[in-house]
Amino acid sequence: MDCNSFASLATFKLPSPCRLVASACCPDKDLVVLIARLGGRDRISLWKVQGSRKWEVDIATDDVPATVAGLAWHPDGQTIAVVHESGRITMHSVEDGHIERSLSINSCREARTVHNVVGVWWFPGPSESTPAVIPDIFKRNGVKTGSALSILKILPMLDPLKEASGHVTATDLFAFQGTQTKNTREALVPDVISQWPSLAPILEDISISSPVQTDENHKSSSSGSLTRKVDEDSLLVLADQNGGLYLFLAGTYYLGTIALPVDHPPLFVYKHPNQSDLLLHSKNPDGGLFSVDIQPMLINIPLLGTPAVREFARLSSAACELTRYVMSVLDEVKEGWLGSASVTGAREIGKMWVGSLEKRLKEEYGQENPNVVFELTSFLVTGSMSEGLSDFIMSSDQTSDRAIQKWDGAVTDALTKMCDYSSMRIIPALQRLHIVLDEIRGWSLMSHHAPFGLDTNDIMTCLDLVELGIFVSAWLAAEAKKELRTFKQFLNFLRYEMTVANMSGESQAFLDYDILEVNNYLMSGLIASQVDRWFTGSAPQFNSGELCTSQTPKSLGEALGLAHAALQDPSQTAWQPLSELDRNLDALVRELATRCQQVFAQASPATARSAVVSVAGGAVLTKGKELGPAPENNCLFIHQWVIRDDNEVSGPNSSLQYLVALLNPEGQSFLCLSKMPYDQCMRVAGGFEVAILECSVDTNNGGGGDLDILDADFFDDEVIVLVYRIKGTQGPIYVGTMNYTMLRYQRLESEKYVSGSSQKDMIVDMLQRWREGHTVGGGVPITKCRRLSACKSGSISMAVNGRVGRRVVCVLGGDGMTMEVVDMEGDEIEADEESEMEMVGRDMTMTEGDLGP
Repeated sequence: MDCNSFASLATFKLPSPCRLVASACCPDKDLVVLIARLGGRDRISLWKVQGSRKWEVDIATDDVPATVAGLAWHPDGQTIAVVHESGRITMHSVEDGHIERSLSINSCREARTVHNVVGVWWFPGPSESTPAVIPDIFKRNGVKTGSALSILKILPMLDPLKEASGHVTATDLFAFQGTQTKNTREALVPDVISQWPSLAPILEDISISSPVQTDENHKSSSSGSLTRKVDEDSLLVLADQNGGLYLFLAGTYYLGTIALPVDHPPLFVYKHPNQSDLLLHSKNPDGGLFSVDIQPMLINIPLLGTPAVREFARLSSAACELTRYVMSVLDEVKEGWLGSASVTGAREIGKMWVGSLEKRLKEEYGQENPNVVFELTSFLVTGSMSEGLSDFIMSSDQTSDRAIQKWDGAVTDALTKMCDYSSMRIIPALQRLHIVLDEIRGWSLMSHHAPFGLDTNDIMTCLDLVELGIFVSAWLAAEAKKELRTFKQFLNFLRYEMTVANMSGESQAFLDYDILEVNNYLMSGLIASQVDRWFTGSAPQFNSGELCTSQTPKSLGEALGLAHAALQDPSQTAWQPLSELDRNLDALVRELATRCQQVFAQASPATARSAVVSVAGGAVLTKGKELGPAPENNCLFIHQWVIRDDNEVSGPNSSLQYLVALLNPEGQSFLCLSKMPYDQCMRVAGGFEVAILECSVDTNNGGGGDLDILDADFFDDEVIVLVYRIKGTQGPIYVGTMNYTMLRYQRLESEKYVSGSSQKDMIVDMLQRWREGHTVGGGVPITKCRRLSACKSGSISMAVNGRVGRRVVCVLGGDGMTMEVVDMEGDEIEADEESEMEMVGRDMTMTEGDLGP
């Protein structure tokens, strides 16, 4: 046998010890993920299989140590889901590793505390769809004409949100491409938004413009994470040790938690591409590798197969993004006016001006409690200023032309932004949110949407808050205009008086201010502005309809009747000035966000609540039980694989499950394989076929040799990849392939099964049959192999990608420092080994050794 049947694609040295998990290979690209641990924190890095690193990121976003418990690739290969031991899931972009979305399972409604993640799977959406006889021309990308989402798509685009500027370090500027470790720190997102069940945002679908970003070549482009279409039918499944199964639509929208009837963790989960059922194998209490049931547990999720789940997820996502948009715009307006820890607000400039005048009057002119408003009002009315005020206006830095111009510019920009953003961003976004909530209210009244558990009263409360938010926002825009007008008059007053004070000769100054407007600003703008009340105090509780005159036409008799009734009730004629009404828009929006999030968080787990778990149909080998326990301590690994089996005998949508296990009982190694029908209809006794192989193989010199199999995994629907060496030696190590569909399987008699079988029983029965001579064994039929040049001895870890066009095997050495990538489609004879081999970090000489098995 030629031991160079495959081409070695690359061999490279890693900068630090890494881990390689079985799911590390990208499904449709020549990429592989490695995990390194430095300083008690895990980092993930993305490598091209040719040997170059694209990026490396620290998965922790705070000072808490982070450990990777599992990872899964999105079926489209654009996103990597990293599961932390803490129960947190981060979605990393394949482009640069930045966090696109972060989820905390423990904070999800109805979710249990996650205990030791045991598996994560990401299944693609339906691959087939039955075309209708008559095309449905009233749908566009799954959006129904006349629905809330269809209305949002045709509305004018809202301006994009302000992008947070990234902090550029010296490492970013001077490090070589791909060598720096990037920080995955996320933009600050309110907790209510991070806990909101939603899909990945596509802003164009809700008529919000995407922020324009500049790439490394200074070319403008829209943010990919906001515009890329995602597979909304894909399903991310996470399993923990306590038997919890967590479901996420498209990897981000929480569908709820399924608690298995027994407290057993699922170790293998399978989803048919075109069905909404899950088939899984759970672990029994004894905890061994072979304690997994042979027959799968069926979880039927009827709601998952309906379009209502996707429609509701889109509505929830639209409501989430609109609420986030309003909160972000309001925060930007608030920061411009009141300031923040890093930004000086326009309001603060006026306070500093007043503080400077008070300090001058107190320290230099002996006024114990100076009253700035009284000083300025007296000057405005009488035209005569005090000595302290005159000195301040004539000589203070706060009254220089530059200072006054800065004050004017800051307040004008802040109030103009406040007015424009309130009328052109906040109000339209709230109107769009009202459209979405109104459709959700309709859902709550429909009987066929009852599984979502929507409460009409809660939705009506949210609608009332939206309407109140629109009213208060319009009020804020009007107040901002008024504030700006009076502020301009106040500055004109200051400029006029400074000009008069500095006039000489026959110069003249022209009066250009309204004394009443200036006095209004002195009373309600300079010290305590009315605009502050939109960001401080309590949330408004009044009914906006009570402040407006009814537009319903009334006859003269009806109008007189209402007037007479009002006169009889003194409370209806009591004057309630608007100045006493609470109007904190910031608090109102946050209350709205909390109530809306609760509505959608209550409804999103409806999918998991509809699940029906069935454990019936199991089988156990009575003969296997009599033989005693299987030698689990000598089991190296056990893997499962499901393939489609659409033929005339099994029928459409049928599947076959294959299982491979490596045993070493009594010092002799065996490779045990089995296959069985695999779907919800075939979960009955019978149909088991098994094959047992001795870990040996014939070599080219005519002799035979025992194998020490280090690892094996299913490569595709026909081939198993094995990594092995000759038993009794430390090397060399080989990678080989075996066609498992062409083996001679022997059928186990179905009458020997009763309910409750496990893999232990089947394996024990297989070994007993082999000892008694009823089962014919044989060596491992390796078809092709290659000797590894980098991993020469010790243990290894392996990840495979058997997709057509991406058929590679990655083998990482036991020290975690050297990895070799083998091209399973390439031929060493047809390619020059020197050009295909790539060394990173050190020189390595490739030599032809002894023939492999």
